Amino acid sequence: MQINNLTNGERKFTKQKGIFSILEYERDLSVSPYNATAQYFMSKMNVRRRQVVANLENSSLTMQAGALQWMTGNVEVKTDVKGVGDFLGKMVKGAVTKESAVKPVYTGTGVIVLEPTYKYLILCDVGEWGSNGVTIEDGMFLACENGVDIGITARKNVSSALLGNEGLFNVNLKGNGIAVLESNVPEEELIEIELNNEELKIDGKQAVCWSTSLDFTVEKTTKTLIGSAVSNEGLLNVYRGTGKVLMSPVAPTDSLLSSTNTVSPKAADVKSNAFNAVGGIIGGMFD
Repeated sequence: MQINNLTNGERKFTKQKGIFSILEYERDLSVSPYNATAQYFMSKMNVRRRQVVANLENSSLTMQAGALQWMTGNVEVKTDVKGVGDFLGKMVKGAVTKESAVKPVYTGTGVIVLEPTYKYLILCDVGEWGSNGVTIEDGMFLACENGVDIGITARKNVSSALLGNEGLFNVNLKGNGIAVLESNVPEEELIEIELNNEELKIDGKQAVCWSTSLDFTVEKTTKTLIGSAVSNEGLLNVYRGTGKVLMSPVAPTDSLLSSTNTVSPKAADVKSNAFNAVGGIIGGMFD
């Protein structure tokens, strides 16, 4: 099968790793007269549609549910559910990490194109993050090669995570292969901080991803709540140990960078709050 006009003067491949390529719309001409002006200035500011194109050759990939736009070739689709117990486990993982519980697996030979997004797409080599892999912020996972295992990791300090209005769990990727991450900040602007038995403290959720080998907690700025109030600072995300952190230079804004394959914030919050409440009760026994 031959695919024509996938790329042209307006759409070009900008990045490629493993089976994944990023198709970027330098100019989006499929607009109406009512939003053409906004689209023009968006393109000038690098706010553009981007799509993931995967080329399978007797290989497979796992993607976020609902992310497929179209595919061609001899490709079989299955779920990653191995039984009732596994399904229930995935439901729990999906609820606490704001990811889709069941992720379809595409296997065979062909071309798979994901839905376009205005978010920035990062092709992450999971093997470069070591044997413990990389932990990513909620909602960033989009797709990965077959050699990548998708799991969850918990905060070390549960009660402070709840106090800081943070989630208790994050998605953990480990193994060997490429994963596609959706980011509100361009990869070129991310600051990489390497820690060697040291600590990093961040005021806010500016960390995009970090080595799972790091101890991640949420702590008060000072030893007491009164001291934190006086210092006009609240709680800090703290990363300790040896590894690296990718951090946004500014607090990311996602209100305008909505993705077609992202769980609605309201629905995600309802599920997350329910599991956070249960986690808080359990966590209080160990903190």
